[in-house]
Amino acid sequence: MKTNEILSGEPVLHEIAPVYDKHSRILILGSFPSVKSRESGFFYGHPQNRFWKVLSGILEVPVPVTIDEKKEMLLEHRIGVWDVIASCRITGSSDSSIKDVVPNDFEKILSTAKLERICANGATAWKLYERYVKQSTGMDAVKLPSTSPANAAWSLERLIECWKEYIK
Repeated sequence: MKTNEILSGEPVLHEIAPVYDKHSRILILGSFPSVKSRESGFFYGHPQNRFWKVLSGILEVPVPVTIDEKKEMLLEHRIGVWDVIASCRITGSSDSSIKDVVPNDFEKILSTAKLERICANGATAWKLYERYVKQSTGMDAVKLPSTSPANAAWSLERLIECWKEYIK
């Protein structure tokens, strides 16, 4: 096992609050925050993750740098962001190692925002949503290609083109 990987005997808790408000119409869901995101205290904190570049490209705005800038960009464009999982056992940031899933409770978001679409950032987030959350929300989720650096088959330009159909 690599030194930066932790196989937690205890579940790891999701401690990043969702970003949304009553004007949010699209909710983008990841699976669970990466180690870098957990360290930075905000979504998509790994510098190689293309999430913020993809959204900036679609929305035609500068790439946000600070957490406040990221929140402002999301809310200004009626986009919410959260993750499917509230807690799980995970090795490092590896989605494939996720075990003992406890899903997040989406009731507060659903009762506040009039969501028109839920998008999953990658196949794992989509599968987890389908398995643990869809029944409680009653909404289908669009499976979008992951912005993770592990998804090297998709260029930034190709991600923007694909995501644009569902986000703009």
